[in-house]
Amino acid sequence: QVLAESQPGRYGFLWHWFDEIYVLLDFLLQQHYLARCSASFSENFYSLKRIPVGDGRQQPLATAGLPQRQHWKSLLLLVLVPYLKGKLEKLVSSLREEDEYSIHPPSSSWKRFYRAFLAAYPFVNMTWEGWFLIQQLCYILGKAQHHSPMLRLAGVRLVRLTAEDIQALEKKLSGSTSTQTCSIKARVQSAVRKALGGIAFSLSTGLSVSVFFLQFLDWWYSSENQETIKSLTALPTPPPPVHLDQEAGSALLPQLKTVCPLCRRVRVNATALATSGFVFCYRCVYGYVKAHQRCPVTGYATELQHLVKLYTPES
Repeated sequence: QVLAESQPGRYGFLWHWFDEIYVLLDFLLQQHYLARCSASFSENFYSLKRIPVGDGRQQPLATAGLPQRQHWKSLLLLVLVPYLKGKLEKLVSSLREEDEYSIHPPSSSWKRFYRAFLAAYPFVNMTWEGWFLIQQLCYILGKAQHHSPMLRLAGVRLVRLTAEDIQALEKKLSGSTSTQTCSIKARVQSAVRKALGGIAFSLSTGLSVSVFFLQFLDWWYSSENQETIKSLTALPTPPPPVHLDQEAGSALLPQLKTVCPLCRRVRVNATALATSGFVFCYRCVYGYVKAHQRCPVTGYATELQHLVKLYTPES
C-alpha cells in the first residue's frame, strides 16, 4: 500500500492485485508446512499437527505428511475459503455503494437481483458464523472432535506434537540423518544451509518488525484517527519548574548532599518530597510545606501527604 500510494504508476498493480498475490504467498507457505510438518503455519507455531480421522490408535509422525486427499483438502480450505470469503465481502460492500448511487432503473432485472442478494447476504453470513459457533460449542462440551467445520470437511483432526514428532522435525530440519563422517562438500553444503537459514530468520524477523512499523504509520496517518492524534499533539507544553533561588525565602542547594537546604545542617530524619525528589529534615520541610504549600527548591505545588520519610540502615 505504501509503495502503491507513493508511486502509483509503477507499483499500483501490486495494490490492485494484493489479494491474489497474498493468496499465492499463503498457498506456498501453507503447502510448505503441510508437507513438512502436517500442519498449517499457525498450528505448527502452537505445536499441533493434523492427522486423518479414523479408528487407528497409532498416530503417524508429523514428518510423514498427510495422505494426498486430506493434504489437498486442507490446503484448499486453508487458502481458498478465506480468499473467496474476503472477495464476497468486498463484492457486497461495492454493491451496497452502487445501490446508494445507482443509475440503473428501479425496475431493471440487475437492480432486483443485487437488491435480493444484498437482502439475503446477512442471513447467509449469520448461518456461516453460527455454524462455526455451534461447532466450537460442541467441541468445548466434548461432543465433537473438531473446533472448526473446516477440519471436519478436510477429514482431519488436531493433536499435540509428541516427543517423537519434535525429534523427527529437528532431525529433518538439521538434515543429520546419519552419524557418518561428512565430506568437505557435505560440510560446505551444511554451512551454506545454516547461513541461508540465518539469513531467512533475520529477514523474517525484520519483516515482522517492518510490518508492525508500517501498520503503526498507517494508523498514525489514517484519516479516521486524525482527531485522536490532534487531541494528543495539541496539548500545551508544560511550563518549566519554577525556581525560587532569587527570592528571600528560597532554599539554595548546598554543595554537600547530606545537608538540609533549609536549615543548612546535616539532615535529621531525612524526608523527601514526592513532587520534586529533594531531601530535607523532616521538621524543616514539614513547617515549610505547611506554611507555603510548595517545594522550597522547585516551587512545585506540594502538600503534607507528599512527604516521604527515608529510612537509613543506621536507623
